[in-house]
Amino acid sequence: MANILKDNGFNDKQIDTAIGTIITRMVQPGSELSTHRYLTEHSAIDELMGIDFSNLTLKSLYKISDKLIENKENVESALYQREKDLFNFEEIITLYDITNTYFEGNALSNEKAQHGRSKEKRNDCLLVALGMVLDASGFPKKSNVFPGNISEPKTMAEMLSELSAESNATIVMDAGFASEENILWLKDNNYKYIVVSRKRNKVAPDNTDAVIVKQNNNNLVRASLVKNTESDELELYCHSTAKEEKTLKMVNKFAERYEMELEKLSSGLNKKGCTKKYEKVVEKLGRLKEKYQKISKYYEIHVATDEENELATKITWKRTGDLSKSNDFGTYCLRTNRKDLDEKTFWNIYTTLTELESAFRSLKSELGMRPVYHQKTIRVDGHIFISILAYHVLHTIRYQLKQHGIDESWQSLRQILQTQCRITSTFKLKDNQTIIIRKSNSPDTNQAAIYSALGISSYPGSTEKTLI
Repeated sequence: MANILKDNGFNDKQIDTAIGTIITRMVQPGSELSTHRYLTEHSAIDELMGIDFSNLTLKSLYKISDKLIENKENVESALYQREKDLFNFEEIITLYDITNTYFEGNALSNEKAQHGRSKEKRNDCLLVALGMVLDASGFPKKSNVFPGNISEPKTMAEMLSELSAESNATIVMDAGFASEENILWLKDNNYKYIVVSRKRNKVAPDNTDAVIVKQNNNNLVRASLVKNTESDELELYCHSTAKEEKTLKMVNKFAERYEMELEKLSSGLNKKGCTKKYEKVVEKLGRLKEKYQKISKYYEIHVATDEENELATKITWKRTGDLSKSNDFGTYCLRTNRKDLDEKTFWNIYTTLTELESAFRSLKSELGMRPVYHQKTIRVDGHIFISILAYHVLHTIRYQLKQHGIDESWQSLRQILQTQCRITSTFKLKDNQTIIIRKSNSPDTNQAAIYSALGISSYPGSTEKTLI
């Protein structure tokens, strides 16, 4: 990291500040204000780096954030190339997705702050969107911050066109990006792709055989491969028992809500001030059917009226189908223009998208990307980019640990390592002199295993002795 920053014009002080900021985002995630407090008052990071952060100013953190954004493309590209060389992985799969995060405050000075559909259900707040491209190994290749109301499909071409991906790379994306316009763009630009199909009928044809692509105690996934001659693609129809169970629970939950709404409307026919006119009741039933359209098709509803057919007197309903028998629960369809894939390889490549989902979760929950407190565009972009740089370091560490059988989340790793500290011990000598020893305490078994897997010393920092 230091060499990359140096190559992009950072001086020694700026490099130290940038690295201190990135490390703090990993161990004590938060805003630049909390980062400043941590570095100057509560951390031994500077001691381990061999520098002094006691006089570090908050303004210098803002300046380093601005400078990182000014050099974002070069730093991001060089960092990914370094990771690629370090771990010698092939650039075969490219993952793309987009998420968003919300603001605290009005963000009047940020043109990207817009209302949109919040991934965290914070539709009351202004948002910015983050698009990321990852390799299948989970290393970020490129990122970009978009306005919070951006249409997801429109971001794809902008991001991928700047990547110059290898000709044999396969783009993997979720259904949100699988518009016909995007599929055509991928074909025109000679990309291979695997995407989730948007087609309504996701059930495999009856004459196809299913292959088990995953089986464990919690889930069984069967997949059927079909050639679509019209689109010249392969389609993979997948059925997951875990997804079916989850969907069924959700459907039953909506069914309960739908019946509660019907009961409320029915009981209102006998209450003062509630809707009783037949036309209004039918209108409300229509709105309920639209609101619960996936559920309402399983119900038959009858409205009784008075002799003049002006007032509704009774609403009755019954379920006409078994929700648990729906053959599309737990089913999804994938599509690709690659012709060399069998069922298991096809499905395994698609599931690499979990690396991207994991990255987004880590950025938000473990690396302090949300919420955003800054108001200016460059500071918001800088805050998010620092979290992304922290993720580069985080993922490099976890990637190495996984190769040694240590598959802990970053939160778990922090908890394991946080008990090792720098300790100052003071001893009074016989000649009235005092010796002060500053060192790291001994690691426990789990800490030592982590250090060994990373090939670094179990005793961070040097032992310092001072005689006074």
